[in-house]
Amino acid sequence: MQATTAPVTQSKTSAAKVTAFFDQATFTFSYVVEDVETKQCVIIDSVLDFDYASGSTSFAAADKILHFIENNKLQVQWILETHVHADHISAAPYLKERTGASIGIGSLVTDVQLTFSKAFNAQGDMRCEGEQFCKLFVDNETIQLGNITGYAMHTPGHTPACMSYVFGDAVFVGDTLFMPDYGTARCDFPGGDAAELYQSIQKIFSLADQTRLFMCHDYKAPGRDEFAYQTSVAEQREHNVHVGQHATQSQFVKMRSERDSTLKMPQLILPAVQVNIRAGNMPPADDNGQIYLKIPVNLF
Repeated sequence: MQATTAPVTQSKTSAAKVTAFFDQATFTFSYVVEDVETKQCVIIDSVLDFDYASGSTSFAAADKILHFIENNKLQVQWILETHVHADHISAAPYLKERTGASIGIGSLVTDVQLTFSKAFNAQGDMRCEGEQFCKLFVDNETIQLGNITGYAMHTPGHTPACMSYVFGDAVFVGDTLFMPDYGTARCDFPGGDAAELYQSIQKIFSLADQTRLFMCHDYKAPGRDEFAYQTSVAEQREHNVHVGQHATQSQFVKMRSERDSTLKMPQLILPAVQVNIRAGNMPPADDNGQIYLKIPVNLF
């Protein structure tokens, strides 16, 4: 299935404007976050089009974002990843080449690199110290966006390195939360931890009620006809089906563990993870000049 990526809608405050782009092939929302005064922006969680059957890549999703940036005369400061995605391949290197912006991710990506470099027997062709990325953010580190001072919020649980990014009243939560009627992220990937995810969600819930929360994915909960991507702290705290209404940590861990045991692996996890631990770069070519992605048999 080819990705169909298009701007969905815009919401803004006096300082920041958020534009969402939806990739239906992977159910992913990417974002352009703009300081309207300086025309500086960041790109969050971009998507590279990947056809699994043929192994071919293309750039329709990323080009939609680039066209929007060009048409609005924006300057990209950062290309941010909330985590090492298992459900889509990042277009960060392509966007970096065309914008000159730096690629950033959470500093504990090194833990994820170490785990999956072993899984794909890639220790010989990559270092696991994060240098594939331009910047490794630590918890509460400042991220400047024009005149807006944002920061990185470490929200582990789905993966050890998950970061949410806060710009004014807008928070980009990656896979930590889904829309309230769909719940929360799985925690059964290597390094995942349901208790940590619960604590990360409580950090988000401690923000002001009206804080806008932007999801990385939406799979449309049963009974809902439209895709959705924006909610608020108050809505999540009261109505999230997994962790709302004051669910305790033990209740959440029990629910998450039971639910995760029934879930299938994401369709693109094997190609996505081995590319995304390299900041979206493909593995080095073999001696015949061809790039290959590995499929470990009976490992996961």
